[in-house]
Amino acid sequence: MTDAAILALAVQEQRLVITMDKDFGEMIFRSRQSHAGVLLLRLEDAPSDEKVLVVQQIFKSYLDALPGNFCVYQKGRLRIRHESMR
Repeated sequence: MTDAAILALAVQEQRLVITMDKDFGEMIFRSRQSHAGVLLLRLEDAPSDEKVLVVQQIFKSYLDALPGNFCVYQKGRLRIRHESMR
């Protein structure tokens, strides 16, 4: 699937996109594409088990803040850019 198709399906189903693809940020901020929430993981060199643990920790602590927002996890920190769904 293309990134645009993934984002459109996520909006249709009201689902959060979890990705390591920085193109989603460009789609949302420059192209103003609708989204139901994106979690961008900046964990390029991390092993898979570490990525899973990070996502579990984020969901445990921030689950209510993720929908409708663009969030970036990097260097142990989660940045949440609050937005209304378009």
